[in-house]
Amino acid sequence: QVQLVESGGGFVQAGGSLRLSCAASGRAFSIFISYTMGWFRQAPGKEREFVAAIDWSGGISHYADPVKGRFTISRDNAKRSVYLQMNSLKPEDTAVYYCAARPGGGGFTDTSGYPYWGQGTQVTVSS
Repeated sequence: QVQLVESGGGFVQAGGSLRLSCAASGRAFSIFISYTMGWFRQAPGKEREFVAAIDWSGGISHYADPVKGRFTISRDNAKRSVYLQMNSLKPEDTAVYYCAARPGGGGFTDTSGYPYWGQGTQVTVSS
């Protein structure tokens, strides 16, 4: 069984912060270090979009332009977990945030390249 479980979403006022966590479990993630991990989000009426991704080592990360300088992705391979620190949140950041995993490297921003997805966690930012 393959499972990605997100947590940490919630309701926050504009300018506030949240930290999302994603824990991986299952046989497919026995070698968690071999996976590129990503965060995506989907707002009501919009398509799912890339937010951030990190390579196996944690040394290479990519961010969507709207979140650069405000969000930070990190990972702890020993805990099979990936995190998204979100600062200076804006109402337009309101969405369901999904954790995703893809074997190997590359294709950080390509939604279709991630075979494993979590169930999502709601983030709501009020103005």
